[in-house]
Amino acid sequence: MKRKFVVTQNVKRFVDLMDMLQNAPANLPKMALVYGDFGLGKSQTIMWWVTNNDAIYVRCNHKMSARWLLTEIVEELDEIPAYLTSLLFKQIEDKLRERPRVLVVDEVDFLLNNSSAIEIVRDLHDKIGIPVVLVGMSMAEAKLKRHKHIYDRLLGVLKFETFNKNDVAKIVSEISEVEFEPDALELIYTKFNQFRQIVKFINKVENVATMNNLETITLPILEGILNER
Repeated sequence: MKRKFVVTQNVKRFVDLMDMLQNAPANLPKMALVYGDFGLGKSQTIMWWVTNNDAIYVRCNHKMSARWLLTEIVEELDEIPAYLTSLLFKQIEDKLRERPRVLVVDEVDFLLNNSSAIEIVRDLHDKIGIPVVLVGMSMAEAKLKRHKHIYDRLLGVLKFETFNKNDVAKIVSEISEVEFEPDALELIYTKFNQFRQIVKFINKVENVATMNNLETITLPILEGILNER
């Protein structure tokens, strides 16, 4: 299997959102929410963009406090964290005023039941003026709406949708070492709609193809492999 990042419709929409966020006028808020079910390539897309755009990435955890979050951000900035929360905030402010960067806060759902932690994210956005991207699961938007003063700061909201036929065909064609006939691709689309599922199944198909010296996967072959599951 080829190790390649596949640009799906969700990825294109995410890139458009980030471009809008970074190029927004100074008088507009620069916060965004990206959310959706697991298995749609959300995490891979975030990490691909962060890596290629030198952004700051922090992943939230269960019961994460404001101080814990600030400490994680300071460490991502290659600084030694101070002890006091106020000094942690100042470390971040000084570094990001000197060199502004996008802040991506993943698994934000863990912060939405802790008002002090989510408020510190708002404070960073308001005081420093950097773009902030909140990333969460399928209920993240509904949960964030409870924090109306934060939700009102969102310049954009992007929900990762299930893959369409073109997405599935592109994923398979770009990462698979074997060819699939069109009707075989159609069957994959009807059976799988999560990236992890597709990858695992392609791996199984490639193993069968290797053992049987197959270069192209037809519909009957694919149906046989599916029936083995």
